[in-house]
Order: sequence, then C-alpha cells, then structure tokens
Amino acid sequence: MATLSRPDIGIIGGSGFYSLFEDAEKHEVETPFGAPSAPVTVGRLGGRLVAFLPRHGLRHEYPPHRVNYRANLWALRAVGVRQVLAPCAVGSLRADLGPGTFVLPDQIIDRTWGREHTVWDAVGPVVHTAFADPYCPRGRAAVLASAQKAAADGPDAPALVDGGTLVVINGPRFSTRAESQWHAAAGGTVVGMTGMPEASIARELAMCCTAVAMVTDHDAGVEAGEEVTHAAVLAVFEQNLSRLRSLLERVVAQLPEPETDDEAVCGCRRSLDGLTLPTPLPT
Repeated sequence: MATLSRPDIGIIGGSGFYSLFEDAEKHEVETPFGAPSAPVTVGRLGGRLVAFLPRHGLRHEYPPHRVNYRANLWALRAVGVRQVLAPCAVGSLRADLGPGTFVLPDQIIDRTWGREHTVWDAVGPVVHTAFADPYCPRGRAAVLASAQKAAADGPDAPALVDGGTLVVINGPRFSTRAESQWHAAAGGTVVGMTGMPEASIARELAMCCTAVAMVTDHDAGVEAGEEVTHAAVLAVFEQNLSRLRSLLERVVAQLPEPETDDEAVCGCRRSLDGLTLPTPLPT
C-alpha cells in the first residue's frame, strides 16, 4: 500500500454523486477563481489517498453552466491531485447503448458557450495547450482493465464500451430531437453537459483526466429515445451508483503511483513543458 501525505488522485462526483467517504478530512481551499463547488474531502479508497469534490455542490445547487470548473480543478491540484477521474451522467446517441452502460470516451466535441474556458486568461505570456487527445491514456487503460476484471469476477459488473465521442452541450436544458440527431451525425456517442471545460482545464493545469460516462437515457433524437427528464436521469444514476463506486475503487487501485522519475511522467503532465506561465501553478 502506498503511503502518501497528499492525495495524488481526485474524483469529481457528477449528478447524484455527492459524497464518497464516511470518514474524511474536509479542506476549504481558496483559489484565484473563487470557491470550488464544495470543500474538498480526502480519505482512503482502494488503498490510496483520494480527494473528492462534488461537481454540482453538496445539494446539486450548481447547474452545469454555473459550475466553477476553474476553481474545482485548481483546488484539486492545490491539495496534491495530479490524476482526475471524472464520472458523469450522459444521454446515449446510439440505440444499442442503453441506460446503465458505461462509456469510456476518448474524444470530445465542445458545444458549450459563455463558460470560463481557461485558467490562463491573465495579461502576460500566452499559453496554448495541446488537446488533440483530451483524456489520459494511462487513466483510460486503468478503467478498462478494472472493468474487465470486474466482468471476470461476477455478473453484476457494468457493461463498458471502450472509446467514443462525448458531445458537451451547454444545458441546463436537454437537446431537441433535431439537435440530438445532429450530434449523432457529427460522430457523437454520448451527450452530456459537464465534460467541458473540465477536461481542458485539467490539461491546462498539467493534470491527467479520465472521464467515465454513465448512460442514464437515450437522447431525444435516438429512435428508442423519449423526452428526457432530470428525475429519470437521477433515478437511473442512483440505481447504478453502487456499481460506479465499485468500479472507481478498482480503478484507483490500478492507477500508476506518483512518478519520481521525470522521464516516466505521463504526457498529460508535460502539457506545460517549455511554456512560460503568466501565474504560478498551485502547489
């Protein structure tokens, strides 16, 4: 078991996922962007020290377009996190991916607007961050290995689809049928409201980010889809929350330990190499 003084792994809880530990330390973290959605709690999971932050607040008080993504990621990095697991509720854009399916996306289409999309907006050196592959390959490998092991251990493991494109809409309303069909035609696999700028800000802070998308409904434009409601989304998420928690515990145990050799550091964490930053990173 690793002995860590600071949590290297962070989990951001999505809709219906507001707490993780029964016995945890609570940390109020100040950031240049204001307060995060809630205090950061730190406890043990899967033999590792883990930080947890509910994306929408403790009582789901922040709608997706009002989440302070910059403060959330900054706060997690400030307490030591360098690897982020970001579970989220999504609608399926494919008839064969029904509620309860987990999708491990490897690409994003960002259709959000009006959100604060960067931590590097101060006057000074301009920071352009590479984002061709938005999710961490080592994080995705850990999720895939954990899901395969869970499937081998018992029939209650969630079905997991490896790969797919997450379309991120602004919300808080759901898509029209025409929009849903448009997203599918553009190559989307699932649609959600919180994946951006969460993933890109993590990259801007040289953090690994891995999304785990839980399908809660067929989106409105899918042949099998009906009108989506928030109550139905939360109900399906609640039904599958224990399986999500179990998967995350396995993933935490699978994730690489913090690197001490600079040559071994993940490429996500090298996103700022050679760049001059207008303000220091949180430490």
